[in-house]
Amino acid sequence: MTFDNKFTLGGNFFDSEDGSEVISVIADSDFEDDNTSEYPSNLPILPLRNTVLFPGVVFPITVGRDKSIKLIEDAYKTDKIIGVVAQKNQEIEDPQGSDLYTIGTLGRILKTLKMPDGNITVIIQGKRKFELTEITQHEPYFRGTTKAITDSKAAKGRETNATIDSIRELASQIVEISPNIPSEANFALKNINSPNFLINFISSNLNVSVDDKQEILELTTFKKKAHRVLGHLDKEIQILELKNKIQSKVKVDLDQQQKEYFLQQQIRAIQEELGHDSPDQEVESLRMRGQKKKWDKKVAKSFNKELDRLMRMNPSTPDYSVSLNYAELLLELPWDELSKDNFDLKRAKKVLDADHFGLEKVKERILEYLAVLKLKGDMKSPILCLYGPPGVGKTSLGRSIAKAMGREYVRMSLGGLHDEGELRGHRKTYIGAMPGRIIQSLKKAGKSNPVFVLDEIDKLGSDHRGDPSSALLEILDPEQNNAFHDNYVDLDYDLSKVLFVATANRLDTIQPALRDRMEIIDISGYTLEEKIGIAKKHLLPKQKKEHGLKANQVTLADKTVEKVIDQYTRESGVRTLDKRLAKICRYQAKEVVYENKPKATITASQVEEILGKDKIEKDLYETNDIAGVVTGLAWTSVGGDILFVESSLTKGKGKVILTGQLGSVMKESATNATTWLKANAESYGINPVVFDLYDLHIHFPAGAVPKDGPSAGITILTAITSLITQQKVKNRLAMTGEITLRGKVLPVGGIKEKILAAKRAGIKEIIMCKANKKDVDDIKPSYIADLSFHFVEHMSEVLKHALLPQKVTAAKVWSLK
Repeated sequence: MTFDNKFTLGGNFFDSEDGSEVISVIADSDFEDDNTSEYPSNLPILPLRNTVLFPGVVFPITVGRDKSIKLIEDAYKTDKIIGVVAQKNQEIEDPQGSDLYTIGTLGRILKTLKMPDGNITVIIQGKRKFELTEITQHEPYFRGTTKAITDSKAAKGRETNATIDSIRELASQIVEISPNIPSEANFALKNINSPNFLINFISSNLNVSVDDKQEILELTTFKKKAHRVLGHLDKEIQILELKNKIQSKVKVDLDQQQKEYFLQQQIRAIQEELGHDSPDQEVESLRMRGQKKKWDKKVAKSFNKELDRLMRMNPSTPDYSVSLNYAELLLELPWDELSKDNFDLKRAKKVLDADHFGLEKVKERILEYLAVLKLKGDMKSPILCLYGPPGVGKTSLGRSIAKAMGREYVRMSLGGLHDEGELRGHRKTYIGAMPGRIIQSLKKAGKSNPVFVLDEIDKLGSDHRGDPSSALLEILDPEQNNAFHDNYVDLDYDLSKVLFVATANRLDTIQPALRDRMEIIDISGYTLEEKIGIAKKHLLPKQKKEHGLKANQVTLADKTVEKVIDQYTRESGVRTLDKRLAKICRYQAKEVVYENKPKATITASQVEEILGKDKIEKDLYETNDIAGVVTGLAWTSVGGDILFVESSLTKGKGKVILTGQLGSVMKESATNATTWLKANAESYGINPVVFDLYDLHIHFPAGAVPKDGPSAGITILTAITSLITQQKVKNRLAMTGEITLRGKVLPVGGIKEKILAAKRAGIKEIIMCKANKKDVDDIKPSYIADLSFHFVEHMSEVLKHALLPQKVTAAKVWSLK
């Protein structure tokens, strides 16, 4: 509805200069179609382009066409009666008779006004409907014969009253909702008593097309007109409500933005008064810092682009803090900032020796790297992997290397890491995104060439979030890591100057491609003499300092340390030894505080009093009093150990029973040993029928401990042969080696740890593969001087060295009757 353009209430539609003529809508509120008055049947016809005139309605019409102006002037001079019809096509400037609707409204000209532009504004009041039956004149304007049409009046009753009330209510709602309609329009609607005039009045003001208004005009029954008007009102109120909802939402958003803008301006003003940097000054400060950085053009371009983006952003938006954090990270990363290496090899060796006892291979490799770096000036850093049992100093060695080279030191634990994003970071479009731990560690180090320890690389995991070990392929490849791509930084970063040092307890769990990229350095367990040296040179001074003891308040003789190592530790490294020495220092500190005046030297007899009787029971050698029992050598996560193999024959059907929680590889070794002995039974005086009439049971004690690996092959075969031939095994002899179906003995790993375990257990002779002789040669001759080794290539040699001469024949023992 567009009441504001059609009438005013409480004022004049227009006032003449003398104010004598006033047209009031209320005056016609009881209007009904004027069917009683006599009007001429031949009327001048005024075509309208943009609206439809309804009976009883008064509104202004602007006339601009020459024909129409002529018509108005002539009619105003006579009876002021004209016929008003709508054009079918509103675009036609000069309509013909066929372009006009045939149903129109007879109107009376109430007032004319000449406008400055030459047009005439005419105030017309509709009187009654007519049908244009014939056009009788075309020039200078249309005239035509008309026939009066009488609409049916509204029938009295509940339905009519309900319809009128609904129309009046909807129209009132539109007046209230629409911001363009004055509220006084409701007063006009309430004062219209004629149902027909109410319909005409509202139809004239509907915000619908000319065709829709013409359709309402042509309807002759009140009921049809009312229902059509109701439909249009309902549509219009829905549209208005939707518009208001949209406008209200936009206004709320705009108000919030304006509020935030003003608050932000106030914050800036307050910051300036307090002497703090405003957001613009902060960005410019970052730009100045960026100009001092040593980075390539690509990084500088990306940094400046991010700052330009910050200048265009509202500081209160979430993206502003994301971009600001990104720009600050680029500034804080040590692009091409390198530590100056210390090439004094004597000093480096002195530092390495002071921090760690032994570990000659690792120290030699670091000194070689420094020497080449000094000669060449530039060299890709090696990727080292220190492999060995726990507690031998792999992790702490990284710090000593950094100290020796004069570089920064960073460490990252990889144990249990499952998410690849931990290494590569996440794209900064994600909420809470951060750079990967590689980039974070370099930021923490402040240099691009630190010693970077990747701890526990053998304990990496993988799941649906990715495979971190695959991400490490790029990081640990010297051919690729000069352009490492972090998802958050989204720029290539050079890692080729970083000295990566990985640590691992096992190699079999490391991905083969990753293992191939690293230089494996085997760090085996310490000998007893080495542990005593480490304890006196490193561990004991450290514990004295930590417990507030002076150097002369506690001392330990070599025999005392040896007893602690021998009876209270069972490891390849020195972690448990460190804990035992800490307990001794705590005991001595307590005695000092009690003022008991304790002796500074802790004797071997005092060890049990201090550490208690909770000694570790060692696997000491057991004498081979019966045939079928052999001592083997094994490697565990805590170093070497001795392993007993027991065998027994019982009457049965030739089954082979294996117990002791064995893995699949060890079971296969037992199968190979049994098969080889069956094939070569006659060579050792064994009746082959034994294998069909007796069940063979092989047991490995300590059944709760899982066991696996091929190194027990020759031990199992020796035990079976000893059992069946009843030849006992030599005293204080142990062995290790893999066996094939052809009886060949193959080399195995962990030789140094196994030899250390054998010596602790009191073994005097060891049988192993000839190919393992090189591993024995790496051990100090003085440490293995009391051991004798038999290096073999075939099982026949093993049995020759292991078994005592036969006293009873196998046929006598295993009666075949």
